Amino acid sequence: MSDKIFSLSKLAGIRMAETFQLVLLFLAGFGILWATILEVGKVLDKGGPDLGDVLLLFLLIELAAMVAIYFKTNRLSVRFLVYIAITALTRVLVVDVKYMENPKILTLVGAIFVLTLGVFILRICEIWFGVDDEAKD
Repeated sequence: MSDKIFSLSKLAGIRMAETFQLVLLFLAGFGILWATILEVGKVLDKGGPDLGDVLLLFLLIELAAMVAIYFKTNRLSVRFLVYIAITALTRVLVVDVKYMENPKILTLVGAIFVLTLGVFILRICEIWFGVDDEAKD
């Protein structure tokens, strides 16, 4: 009797966690869509995009792709988060470079370099060691 109760409670917990996860994914997807619509509206009001607007749209595309990939594979790749961070730092660098001091510019460039190096290392490890068993499911 105790094993049956344990297995039922475990199954209920798994279902609740999966439901919570799906609700949050839908909310994240909706938030990304809403932010994209607002950004496109701002660009149309301005009469056209500048480089910062284009990079922000790329950020939103990457976020949407990450949510879509998670729905398809049930996994979240660390590389996509790093790509988003690289794009965000690049956007800050491009948009605000006129107003930045040299040390801040070098810090941002260094951070972009370190993140890029991290993606390279992740890819090399994936090629050398393959994908973990959990990813094969």
